[in-house]
Amino acid sequence: HKYSHLLPKGFIVMFAGNIGEAQDFPSIIDAAVLTKHYDDIHWVILGKGSKETWVKNQIKSRGLNSTFHLLGKFPLNDMPDFYISADAMLVSLKKQEISALTVPAKVQSYLACGMPILSMLDGEGSRIVQKARAGLTCPAERADLLANNVIRLYNMPKIHIETMAANSLKYYKK
Repeated sequence: HKYSHLLPKGFIVMFAGNIGEAQDFPSIIDAAVLTKHYDDIHWVILGKGSKETWVKNQIKSRGLNSTFHLLGKFPLNDMPDFYISADAMLVSLKKQEISALTVPAKVQSYLACGMPILSMLDGEGSRIVQKARAGLTCPAERADLLANNVIRLYNMPKIHIETMAANSLKYYKK
């Protein structure tokens, strides 16, 4: 597809959306540090936001240049083109009362695109991923568990990942 030249080769964990306070990038960065000894695990971030400069500085200071990639913002219509190159889509929110009650919109778009989902959030969003058997979940702000889930997925037989993807779409349609 038209963006494949922008993407690293390997196992891609993709985040699409706002790089902001609520999305808990400190935990995402911590998880990336815990997986960086796997040369072919890549964290690909699509979007813009208030925490972007902070994230760029963390990439430099924590030696994540070869595994953590900020690609910038792209048209919404092009998101499916990116998603198909990913092995899993990431959704995360900080611990907040409201977060436990809401389902981030990206959970729906990840399901609609039939993508395996890695969630690091509390409440309804993670419950949906579990109920759909569409991916791996962990509580908000648990970088250690997110890193474990990324490594679990990375080591999983392709057939299990394909089953999660199929479950994702099936749940969305239902």
